[in-house]
Amino acid sequence: MLSAWRVLLNHNTCGYRVRRAVPAHRGEANVKLVRGAWKILVGIKDGLVLLFMLIFFGALFALLSARPNAGAIRDGALVLKLNGPIVEQPATPTALAAAQGASPDREFRLSDLVRAIDAAKSDARVKVLVLDLDSYGGGTPAAVTEVANAVGRFKASGKKVLAYATAYTDGSYLLASSASEIWVNPMGGTLFSGPGGNRLYYKGLIDKLGVNVHVYRVGKFKSFVEPYTRSEQSPEAKEALTALYASIFGQWKDLIHKARPKAQIDQFLTNPDQAVAATAGDIAKANLAAGLVDKLGDRIAFGRHVAELAGDAPKKVAGTYATIKYSDWVAANPLATRGDKIGIVTVAGDIVDGNSGPGVAAGDTIAKAVLDALAKKELKALVVRVDSPGGSALASETIRLAVLEAKKQGLPVVVSMGGLAASGGYWVSTAGDVIFAEPNTITGSIGIFGIIPTFENSLGKLGVTTDGVKTTPLSGQPDVYGGTNPQVDAILQSSIEHGYAQFIARVAAARKLTPQRVDEIGQGRVWDGGTARQIGLVDRFGTLDDAVAEAAKRAGIDPKNVARVYLEKKPGWLAQLIAGFNGDDDSSSDSASARDVFAVIAAERQDVLARALGDAKRLATANSVQARCLECAGFEDKRPSGSDLSLVQMLVKAIWS
Repeated sequence: MLSAWRVLLNHNTCGYRVRRAVPAHRGEANVKLVRGAWKILVGIKDGLVLLFMLIFFGALFALLSARPNAGAIRDGALVLKLNGPIVEQPATPTALAAAQGASPDREFRLSDLVRAIDAAKSDARVKVLVLDLDSYGGGTPAAVTEVANAVGRFKASGKKVLAYATAYTDGSYLLASSASEIWVNPMGGTLFSGPGGNRLYYKGLIDKLGVNVHVYRVGKFKSFVEPYTRSEQSPEAKEALTALYASIFGQWKDLIHKARPKAQIDQFLTNPDQAVAATAGDIAKANLAAGLVDKLGDRIAFGRHVAELAGDAPKKVAGTYATIKYSDWVAANPLATRGDKIGIVTVAGDIVDGNSGPGVAAGDTIAKAVLDALAKKELKALVVRVDSPGGSALASETIRLAVLEAKKQGLPVVVSMGGLAASGGYWVSTAGDVIFAEPNTITGSIGIFGIIPTFENSLGKLGVTTDGVKTTPLSGQPDVYGGTNPQVDAILQSSIEHGYAQFIARVAAARKLTPQRVDEIGQGRVWDGGTARQIGLVDRFGTLDDAVAEAAKRAGIDPKNVARVYLEKKPGWLAQLIAGFNGDDDSSSDSASARDVFAVIAAERQDVLARALGDAKRLATANSVQARCLECAGFEDKRPSGSDLSLVQMLVKAIWS
């Protein structure tokens, strides 16, 4: 028995010693493993540092390369490749969009375009002006007309203007009509559509879904709510739009006839099929025969012709010529910084509550910009540039009150209407001492509305009902699940009528009209600038330059000694970098973006889904009383609104997630 215990003890002792030896061996292995892992981590760290440095210096190089270089200008052709919309205030590119791989859309500030063209008239380095309209991005009738007039002034100086496109739209042809020569690709051509067309109405879909749309509005012409309450356009809306389109289209035709008196454009407006059939379907040839264009030729032929006037490009590739980049030219011709300061506040895009960047008229953001500028006591006058179809009534009032602070300081306030100054845009305009507009400005739409959708019928189809205890008629109201009650409907409608009365009172006081007269010309009806002047909603015709000159005159200062101060946040270096990635692309041989007639038609129709989704989101998320213009949608630039774009992005994300 004792021997057995000794054997067991020796066995355990040996086992113990063996077990002591194994951890020592493993400990050395663990140390080596830790050392190896550490080396890997250090290597990763060094790699990340190197990668960061490469990204940083790459971004710095891109930023420096993308920035406009005023010193790079040499003799050549000033190229305006308008591959984006003409806007009052370009939106700031976002880092999120860039990170998602989205290419920022190029947007051209109207005032920069006009200043650039006018500056080129007397500069000997600019031999010719080239309008590259192959990927034209659009603009309101007033904006396009102003650029066309600047092109006409350039041509009147004795220099040539050459326009090129594969297919012209109504807007791009208006620009081209002021050119010395209009070129079109032999495989392209142009057909004119004129304003108008169908829009989407959702009443049938809403009924099928069981959604109950509660609309509170004032104004028989206030048609913004009609897509949600009707399956077709109302007679009142048709009446107003017919008059508006006739005026806008008539002005377009007059401008074309004045610029190209020999062009047989009427035939292409009334019987385009016969005009094209006469040339066996060759649209470009039909355009040439009617005098709508001057030359048929591809880009290489066009480039060689430009080179005869502007000189050859450094690299003598066929179809290239010496060019002056638009961004470099704008940088070389900046706004004057010396002189008496006149502030310019831009109300561009949808008017929304809260804060936002440029390109959206956020009430709090614009009000703060105005109040901060006034606090410095440096301004001699204030010009309010409005290019908006309206939006939130509350945000419109926020902006108006901020502008009135300038009046309290004794500053003259002049309103300059751009392409659109309707509904909430006109609400803001009532703060001005005098209102300038263009004959084809879209304005008026004096009326407000509110929309609340409820889903009691939709839920009922699924067998879902609601019930509960209510202590007052307003308990749980407005109830999006169970529907509104008569008391709430009466209160909300009364509130809208009160808001309309306020709108009428502000217009009457500002325009020195009786409330009864304002109500007659109000009711949500939209007017062109020419008619608006006749009925007293506008004082004079004129551009932003005219408004600034008037503001200077009222302030008692020399209009020639004025420094314009735009009251808006300047884009940061990151925004400039992102924008630079989509900077000037004025290569004279680039035809990648060329579009024929069918491509142009497709491009103009492909945003229907975005519009539908945007309208649906607007119905579901509208959170304030609205003073918005439906008719303005047909004249806005091609830039999608924030609500449209975000909903499309949400839909795409949902599909791919």
